[in-house]
Amino acid sequence: MSELRYNLITRDWVVISTERAKRPHDFKKPSQENKPKPPYKKDCPFCIGNEGGRTDETYCLGDKSAWKTRAVYNKFPALSPELEEKRSVGGFYNSITGFGVHEVIIENPLHNRYIPTMSDEEVANIFRTYRDRYVSIQEIKGIEAITIFKNHGPGAGCSLEHPHSQLVATPIVPPDVRDRMEQAARYFDIIGRCSFCEMMEQELEAKERLVLETDKFVSFVPYAAAAPFIIWVLPRRHMASFDEIDDNELRDLSINMRVTLAKLYYGLDNPDFNFLVRSVPVREKGVEFFHWGISIIPRLSQPAGFELGSGMYINASLPEECAKFLRQVDCK
Repeated sequence: MSELRYNLITRDWVVISTERAKRPHDFKKPSQENKPKPPYKKDCPFCIGNEGGRTDETYCLGDKSAWKTRAVYNKFPALSPELEEKRSVGGFYNSITGFGVHEVIIENPLHNRYIPTMSDEEVANIFRTYRDRYVSIQEIKGIEAITIFKNHGPGAGCSLEHPHSQLVATPIVPPDVRDRMEQAARYFDIIGRCSFCEMMEQELEAKERLVLETDKFVSFVPYAAAAPFIIWVLPRRHMASFDEIDDNELRDLSINMRVTLAKLYYGLDNPDFNFLVRSVPVREKGVEFFHWGISIIPRLSQPAGFELGSGMYINASLPEECAKFLRQVDCK
């Protein structure tokens, strides 16, 4: 029998369709889709040795000739820091010039080193780069919000094979960020506690949707997951902003993310996915009601007419079964 579940954080109703539910292994990609990649490609602009005379580098971890991670301006940026922020307001016709920052974070010198196959130190380098760029960019006048995200695979919008992430800083707070903050604030006003902390504690107690526990972070499939194998990764310590993470937590997050993504990589044969860092706007740090975290969204299903027309999603998987399946994947 199908069931409607409510996500208190997102205010979304989700249809858990047991009538059409698939078993977890039914979501595996055909093995022939995953072809081995070489460690170096001479035509890849992100491979080590192919930097050429580029002057768009904004960050480098390690030596220039033996770098560990790099950040560069996106060659085709959605937004640019060189533009002056100007607003035009007129009834239904409101606009802002395309001011902002759009960077590509190159995660590894090697072309075929994905997070699930990296060492913990290599993954820590990625998240250290995220934090360093976050701290730096939030100081730019006019920046209101920073979104860090990764697209993996063509089904997730990735056009380049070399492992990389992106950072986009905007002069406005995106509506989805504001909506989640307002919902979290309402919960805090009524209950007096952070809704994310409450959710994490209940998931730790229930255990049936847990994917991985490490010292500082918890990974779980949300009770009202909108799609198969969605995973949330939350810090155990209450933090509203991503840049509050300390070095010990950063190392633990790297372990948690490597293992969690490896469970997807090996359990579902390297599915396409997005992950994104959800944090407060840069001017609203330290609030008690919001909790930063990472959302991992495998691209295993596509929204159709009902989803587009109603805003409600039909999930053809049981969150509890997805979590159990991932817990059993041995990838350490």
